[in-house]
Amino acid sequence: MKIITSTIRLVVLFSVVLTCIAGRTDAQRLKPGPQDLSFFSTVDDTDQPYSVYIPENFDESKAYPLVVFLHGAWSNHRLGMRRLFGVGNSQGYDFIKPGNVPFENDVEATRYFPPFRPVDYIAAAPLARGTAGYQGVPEQDVYDMIDDLKARFRIDEDRIYLTGLSMGGGGTLWLGLTRPDVWAAIAPVCPAPPEGTIDLAGNAANLPVHLFIGDKDFLYQTATEWKGRLEKTAHRLDYVEYPGVGHNSWEWAYKDGFIFDWFSQFKRDLFPDKVNFTTKWFKYNKAYWVTIDDMVPGEKASVEAKFTGANNITVVTSGLHAFTLSLNGHPLFSSAKKVSVTVNGNTFGVKSADSVSFMLEGDKWVNRKFTPGLTSKQKGAEGPLYAAVSGSHIYVYGTADNPPADVLAARRAQAMSAADWIGMGGRIMVFPRVVADREVRESDYVRSNLILFGTRETNSVIGKFADKLPMHLDPKAENYGLVYIFPMNRHYILVNSGLPWWTPPKSQSAQRGFAFSGSKVEALKNLGDFLLFRESPENTVAAGNFDKDWKLPADAAEALKGAGTVKMNQ
Repeated sequence: MKIITSTIRLVVLFSVVLTCIAGRTDAQRLKPGPQDLSFFSTVDDTDQPYSVYIPENFDESKAYPLVVFLHGAWSNHRLGMRRLFGVGNSQGYDFIKPGNVPFENDVEATRYFPPFRPVDYIAAAPLARGTAGYQGVPEQDVYDMIDDLKARFRIDEDRIYLTGLSMGGGGTLWLGLTRPDVWAAIAPVCPAPPEGTIDLAGNAANLPVHLFIGDKDFLYQTATEWKGRLEKTAHRLDYVEYPGVGHNSWEWAYKDGFIFDWFSQFKRDLFPDKVNFTTKWFKYNKAYWVTIDDMVPGEKASVEAKFTGANNITVVTSGLHAFTLSLNGHPLFSSAKKVSVTVNGNTFGVKSADSVSFMLEGDKWVNRKFTPGLTSKQKGAEGPLYAAVSGSHIYVYGTADNPPADVLAARRAQAMSAADWIGMGGRIMVFPRVVADREVRESDYVRSNLILFGTRETNSVIGKFADKLPMHLDPKAENYGLVYIFPMNRHYILVNSGLPWWTPPKSQSAQRGFAFSGSKVEALKNLGDFLLFRESPENTVAAGNFDKDWKLPADAAEALKGAGTVKMNQ
């Protein structure tokens, strides 16, 4: 009797547990339609919001295509989701006729989602820190958001699409062309791309592109230049020009959810017969089945690799020193036969393998895998200065010389100023820490880039690494500024001694590109690995990049020594 009673109790208890689990699962399911989610960003230990659309009759067992939308300047993720579905249009610019509900401004429109056309897609729009462009931290937010979506839902990775308008249209070109094998197709609308993006137009060789512009748009010339390039390079280019329309072509481009219908034609091909890829950075060194293993960061490296038949590949390179072909999975590759690879006219018979590698020895290509040296420039240790603020970083001011209260306050104010990302659209939602040198924790050395102000005499963190750093500014040097980046502990140290890198120039030079992220951050984008200046950055004493082994070029070292204000460790 006791055994039967115990068994009944266990059955009842197990049923209750299952009911609770089922109840919790049901409670955690998201409702269909548009709503907000967030992911945790390790850049500044914050939750970052994004809007997501979940289809009606959502099926957890089904893999859904994903459309990523990048909003424009002075906008946000919630307005972005409305634009994507063609509901509520104007971004609120002074020179654009409002397109929301009559008399409704963008603040009011942000408060709710109107009815959307049902589509069988998951769609997502990140805040990406506000009006910050889509390089560095906001760029990482986009990929972090995609990773978060993949953790929550089944995403068909061969049907991930990218679109955006204005600033977001420029971001669409930048993200689409730096990592073309992530996307099945891209659709930039009235794009404002970052400087240098057009050099990557050839990377669209396997990407369908839809470009939209109004012929009265102030970005019309930019769009037509892209049209000319993409007509020659893109896998497919659809181009629409709206007569009489200014910088609000998205009102037509996204009307009635058109972009979902256009995207539905395309799936990603991870193994195209031909790959064209150009890059200047180890950070973006891979496309499809081609990886660039060695190059000079900041200088253009290009590769064209194509199958001319089964197990026959022709490769033409420019500006690179090593590459790998990952062949496993390509329909023209058979592991049962040798592979014939012709590199810049030289043919190699290679034993069949999932991947084959080549590198330059002197001026000759050899069938060998390149391995970077411990101190070589490589992915995660390539610079330039802007890389230090593109991920997790903290700003550190010095107290090592026990400064008086007013000097300490000035040093802290300088670090706070650098950490306050004020962009052209107002406060950017990046919140790095500002600490004194004595407050830097061991975990900071492990996980963050360090932006260090002062000299080795005034900042104990600079002093800690003084013998390993390449140079130091004389603390007695007046009216000089020295800023450089250097790899340390698999992260970066950025040292700024003397005048800050954002010291205003005496004469205003033409702004390059769009300063979405504000003057301080944008100033770093325009620099290489190091800069020594007198009075203002326009009065350059020495500037440029370290070589591939993080050594100063001879001419730069000579200029730095000649200034008489810098002590060299190299």
